[in-house]
Order: sequence, then C-alpha cells, then structure tokens
Amino acid sequence: MDDGPWPADPWLAEKPGGMMLLLWIRGVLAHRLPRVAGATAGVALTVALLTAMTVFLVNAGNSMTSRAISAVPIDWQVQVIPGVDPALISKALADAAQVDVAHQVRYADIAGLEAKTGGTTQTTGPGQVVAFDNGYPKDFPAETRLLSGKVDGVLIAQQTAANLHVGPGDTVSITRIGLPPADVKVAGVIDLPDADSLFQAVGLPPQVAPQAPPDNVLILPSQDWLQLFSSQEKARPDTTRLQLHVRLVHAALPRDPVSAYTFVTGARRNLEAKVAGQALVADNLGSRLGAVREDALYASVLFLFLGVPGIALAVALTFAVTLSGAARRRVEQALLRVRGATTRTVLALSATEAAIAAIGGTALGLAGALLPGLMATGPRATTADSVPTLLFIALVGLLVGFVAFLFPAWRDARWTTVNFARRTVTRTVSPLWQKLWLDLLLLAAAGLFFWLSASTGYQIVLAPEGVAATSVDYKAFIAPALFWLGMALLAIRLSGEIISRNGAMLRAIIAPVCGRLAPVVSAALSRQSGRLTIAIAMTALAISFATSTAIFNATYNAQARIDAELTNGSDVTVLGTSDRPAGAHLTALASLANAAAAEPMQHRFAYVGADLQDLYGIDPRRIERATSLSDAYFSGGNATDTLGRLASTPDGVLVSEETVQDFQLQQGDTLNLRLIDAKDHQYHPIAFKFVGVAREFPTAPKDSFLVANAAYVARMTGSDASEYVLMRAKGDPTALARQVSSMLTFDPSLKVTDIGQAAHLIGSSLTAVDLGGLTAIELGFSVVMAAAAAGLMLALGFIERRRSFAILSAIGAKPRQLSAFLWGEGAVIIVGGFAFGLLSGVATAWMLVKLLTGVFDPPPETLSVPWIYLGTVLCLVAASVIAAVLFARPPLEKDGEHLRDL
Repeated sequence: MDDGPWPADPWLAEKPGGMMLLLWIRGVLAHRLPRVAGATAGVALTVALLTAMTVFLVNAGNSMTSRAISAVPIDWQVQVIPGVDPALISKALADAAQVDVAHQVRYADIAGLEAKTGGTTQTTGPGQVVAFDNGYPKDFPAETRLLSGKVDGVLIAQQTAANLHVGPGDTVSITRIGLPPADVKVAGVIDLPDADSLFQAVGLPPQVAPQAPPDNVLILPSQDWLQLFSSQEKARPDTTRLQLHVRLVHAALPRDPVSAYTFVTGARRNLEAKVAGQALVADNLGSRLGAVREDALYASVLFLFLGVPGIALAVALTFAVTLSGAARRRVEQALLRVRGATTRTVLALSATEAAIAAIGGTALGLAGALLPGLMATGPRATTADSVPTLLFIALVGLLVGFVAFLFPAWRDARWTTVNFARRTVTRTVSPLWQKLWLDLLLLAAAGLFFWLSASTGYQIVLAPEGVAATSVDYKAFIAPALFWLGMALLAIRLSGEIISRNGAMLRAIIAPVCGRLAPVVSAALSRQSGRLTIAIAMTALAISFATSTAIFNATYNAQARIDAELTNGSDVTVLGTSDRPAGAHLTALASLANAAAAEPMQHRFAYVGADLQDLYGIDPRRIERATSLSDAYFSGGNATDTLGRLASTPDGVLVSEETVQDFQLQQGDTLNLRLIDAKDHQYHPIAFKFVGVAREFPTAPKDSFLVANAAYVARMTGSDASEYVLMRAKGDPTALARQVSSMLTFDPSLKVTDIGQAAHLIGSSLTAVDLGGLTAIELGFSVVMAAAAAGLMLALGFIERRRSFAILSAIGAKPRQLSAFLWGEGAVIIVGGFAFGLLSGVATAWMLVKLLTGVFDPPPETLSVPWIYLGTVLCLVAASVIAAVLFARPPLEKDGEHLRDL
C-alpha cells in the first residue's frame, strides 16, 4: 500500500532532516504534482507579468525621452546682452554643459517691407530680418525648408512672399529703423516650421503667454546683415539681438525623462549662474522634457490601471490553487500529527513544497519575460538599469510562493485536530462579508467615487501651469479597484446562491451536457457550491481582465489614430503654398492606385481684428470622403449637423472656441475677416456669418483658426487655389505616401506627410505613450490567465476528488454517467465565468475610458470592441475546460490505486 507523501518514521517526523525532506519532496512530486505545478504556474505568471510591465515602463520612459529630444530643433537659445563679448558666453557655455554645436544668429527689427510687382506696390507691417552664420543650415536643418528658388542668398518667408506677391528674382525694399531703406534681391522662398521657437522672446517669466512669431521675415547672409544693420545695432541696440543656438550632446543625457529633465535644467541653471547679467537662456529642451514627465506619469498610470489587476489575478490564482487542496492537506496534517509531527515539522515540510513552487515559478517567470527581448535585441541597457527592480520582483515571486503554501499550512496546523479531520459533515456558515453585504457596499462606493471623479472636470495627471512638479491623482484608482473587488464578491454570492439552492436555473445550465442525469448532477453540485463558486469567480476575474484590457487597448489605439489623423489631416496630406497649390495636381493624385479619395482644402490666412489666423476652405458635403470628422471636433452639435449648417450658409464660417471667447461672439453674428485678394494682393474685408464652433479641425492649430466654404472664399478673393489635398488610402497610408512623393518629385515645394509620421510626433499626453508593447503583454497574459483560471481550477478539483469517482466506478457507475458529473461542473464554470466576466469586463473598460477621457484628444465617442480577440479568449477558456474534463477521468485500471490514495 502506498502511504502517500508523508514519512513512515516517527523519529523523522520529530526531526525534519535532509533525508526526510527528500522523501517528502519525492512523495509530493509523485502524488501532488498537479497542485505544485499549478502553484508554480501562478507564481510564474505573477513574476512574468510584473517583469514585463516593469520593462515596458522603463522602455516607455526611454522612448519618450528619445522622442522628446528628437522633436526639439534647438536645445538652448542663449541671448547675449548688448555690449557683452560673445566669446565669454561661449566659454561659459562650454564649462556648463557638453555642447555638440553652437551657432550665432542675429535678429533685427524692421518697420516694414515693400515690393513693386505687376504695376502695383505692396507693403507690409513690422517684421524681422535674420542672419545665420556659416554651417547653421547644416546643423539645424529643421529651421528652414526651401519651397522655391535657391538657398544661397536672400530668403523670404512663405507668408511674407504671399503678402508682397514676390518670388525668386524679385526685389524687396527693407524699411530699417532710423536708417534709409535698403533693397535686396530674393533668391528663394522658404517655410519656417519652427518659427514659434526661432522667434520666441527669451527671458520672459514662465507664466507669460507665448508671443506669436512675426508675420514678415527675411533671412540674409551673415555678411549682408552686418553691412545693412551694423549702424542700426549701434544706434538702436534695443532693435537687434544676438543669440547662440545650441545643441547639447544627447548621448550624455539620462534615458529616463525625469532624470533627463533634472540633468538639463541643472546644466541650464549652472550656465545662468555663470553668465548672470550677461546673457539670457531659453531652455527649449528642458521645457519639452518637462512636458514629457507628464507622459511618463501617464505610463505609470497605464501600469497601475492595466497591470496591477493582472498581477493581482495571478496572485489570486496562485492562492486558489493551493487552497484547492485544503481538504487533502488537513488529512495529511492529521496523519502527520498521529505519527508525532509538531507544527514546526509540518511547516518545514510545507516549506519544501513552497520552495519548489516559489523558486521554480520565479525562475520561469523571469526567463519568460526577459529571454524573448534578449534574444531579439541582445542585452540592453534597460535590463541592466532594471537589475535592482528585477531583484525586487524576484523577492515578490518568492514571497507569493511561500505565503501561498505556508499560510494555509500554518493556519490548518494550528487549528486543525485529528478529530476535525475525520469529520465528514460540517455546517455551512456564511462568510462575514456576505452577512455585511460587502459586495454591494463596494459597488456602491465605486459608483460614488466614479461619479465624483467623472463629473468635476477631472484630470488624472496634475500639471499646474507654472509649477514644475507633476503628480498623479491616485484617488482615481479607487473607483475601478472597488468595482473590481465588488464584482468578484458579487459573482461568488450570486453563483453560490444559484448552485446551493439546486433550482431550475442550475438544472437548465447543465441539462445540455447531462441529459436525464441533470437532477442527480445538480444535487451533487449543490453540495460543492464553495469550491465551484471560487472556480467561477476566478474564471470571471480572468475573463473580466481580458475583456477590459482588450476593449481599453482597442479604444486607445483607435483614439491614437484619430489623434494622428487630426494632426496630419488625413491618411496622406499634400501641403502646398498659394503660388504652388497642391490642388493643381488633384486629378493626378485621385487617380493613384492606392488612393481611395482625394479632396482639396484651402489654407489661407485671415485677420480677425489684429489677430492673424489660419483659414481653411472646404466643401462641407465632400470633406468626409478624405478624412474623419468626430462629433467631438464641434461644440453645440455633432459633425453632421455642423457641416450641414455650414453647407447651407454660403458665407458661413466656423470659429475656434478661443476666438469666440476672445471676441465675445454670438452665433449668427457677422464677422468681417480680412483676406488677400488675388488681383491686388492686398488684404480686404469680407463678411462672413458665424454659424458654429470648431474645437478641432484636421491640420489646424490647437488655438485659433477658421473654417469656411471654399467656393465662397474663392469667389470673394478671386482665387480658387487649394493649397492642401487630403487623401484617404485604400490600404497602407505609407505606401500611398510613397506613390504621391514619387509623382511629385518635380516640385520640391510640395510636402507629403502620412499618418504614420504624425503618430510619432503627436504630444498629447496619454496617446504619446506607445501602447503597442503593453498591448501585446496584456493581451497575451490575459489569454493565458483566462484559460488557466478555468481549466486549471476545474482540473485540480477533479484530481482532488478522483477517489470519489473511483468509488462510483467501483460500485458500477458507467463512464458516460461519470462524465455527466464532469461536464456538469464544466458547464457551470463556463456559463458563470462568461456571464460575470463579460459584464464586469465591459463595465470596467467603460469606467477606465471615462476616467481617462480628459487625456484623449479628441475624447472617444464609443468603446472599440475587438470582437475577434474576445471570441478567441472565450473559445480558449471553453477549450481549457473541455481539456480538463477529457483528461480528468483516470483509466479504469487505476481505480484501485485511487481508492488507496488519501
């Protein structure tokens, strides 16, 4: 007769030496392997998920830092105080930071510009003339983009060229301050993509609103600038400036955004201390990194919102596996006590099982999380940087494994007696939480906290204006945490009530798989409600985790794409100018093989009072063929109604919220906008009717802009040119962008952008975090845990009761009749787990999206449901249950062995 895993020698029971522990381990592996393997899998899932999430968090921070650095054309702008030797500032700069390149840039204010073309004279208001030193365009290529002409010589900004109606070869007269006018010949027309930074006012307090760049800009060769403006610099030093544009050595910066921000701002303060009273510093890189710190906190928010529930589920699965053998463990402990074992001996033997599960699970978890990345990319610095964190994770895994085994063993060893182990009938007592209705209290509290958070202008990441520190409002986590716990307890309560009452609902659930044996099977299941409710709750939690994660990730990815499309305008956008409009090639662009649709869009400039704003001329009835317009783009109505009002009002205009507030406009007001007329190239007032408010619009800036009917703008300005073309791709937008670029190589002034490029440049808090890696981690673990929770819990329950099945077989039960009990349990777990899991998962996803609505730009209108993934998860859960049932029935020839097994 096999005595099981316990020792036969009482002396060994008193002194658990090495031989005894080896015997116990052998017995455990021979007779309790499924339970130990299940606990090992739970520890491995916990460690692997925690490790993968940590590595994601580190890599997300590093990628955000790299993206932030690459998005800053000029790291520092150091403005030299008039009269100070620039060489002294350069020396202080080299002492304060590791400088890659530094170039001198000179600015001069002018009273205006004038040009005579086509028999007419055009003039402009004040502007600036800039000079770059040798090598500047090479080291800072993002500051200028040539549209026409050549780069050697005098360059004129695109808008200035449009105002003066000049191009390469034309002469422009510069009205200097305190000096006679000077004539220069234009060599090329350029765009200034980074004008806001290039012309920023250095040294203003942080709380001061940014100043708009000048409308009129000329760029001269350095020698020409000195020749024209040296006298003005001496006579009116307040009208000229000298700046050093600096790029730091990026390889020397820390990879974490918070550390990089601290490093850069520290170097900037060091420089300010060295040049106090001699120079002013504009820290563009520090400002960008400061904003990215908020994105880093959002990555932490994602970790907590999406990762912690999965980690908690893996821990709960580990404890559920160990608790599934509670009855057998009590019997074993009682027999050990009979043979003279003390509590210390029992705990020592349990510790051997715990060591196998904890050490094995921790090793498997770390290897499973780290090896794929190491094999794909080789050892990375992020892994080395995370060594202390990985050690902490390993300790967590060991702690989970040991506590999962030792706490139940200690509790049973302390309170269980031999007589108690022999008891076969016990009175079921409702847990305290059920008597207190804790589940409903938790759900009510979750609803209250959610209402308080979602109805009060909620922001989960706090970044006050002018305050350097940012923080996470962790109270936001209370609502989903309480809801998750409340739904788990509610699943246990309701499923327990349904099973224990042995009512019509239970029989209806099992009837399809049990047939005529449904009443007998339901009666047997009603005696096992405690074990089944735990299995249902674990399955429901796993499905809830998979469902909420999948829906949130799908919604997040869809919203990130909308954000990128809003920034780019459409899948592919062709950007032209007034003199070289992209709309001139509309027919050819629309005929490309990969183009599903192509729509022209005017991009003009209009004065609202003294404020120059972007104006977009569209065909409201056709614009949505090429781009998506969300209802959230418009205030006071949805997209369809707003565009309908614009289409039915030929002189209508949509105005941004900022303009409405600044000018105190009321819908229906007449708005006189000044636009350039194509005949005389002068600004003339044109009457528009204010018909709606646009919060956002494709390609438009985030502050002030206007949207009008293209036909009305063309008729009133004498030009039907469409500067932009928006294109929707049939398939891959990148492939369409390549086709467009290949077709337009003859005109370098036309710029082609696609939605993929915009996705890397958007900086809107949460959607700036790359969720691709996190999605793969979460969805992969969700599938594994959902299948494990259902199949493993069911299989362990069968294994623990195989002696009962052996008795039934010995007294004549047929395999088909035994299978009815197995399939009945499987059906109950599947139906209960699916029902509670899907309900909880959808509600949790909705709650998460609502709580994070404030960080989406624009906010999502509906949840995106990944039906294929959810169907796959449910099929795998069902398959795991089916597999557990099929493999649970032992061969008939082993019935005798199972009868002897305790």
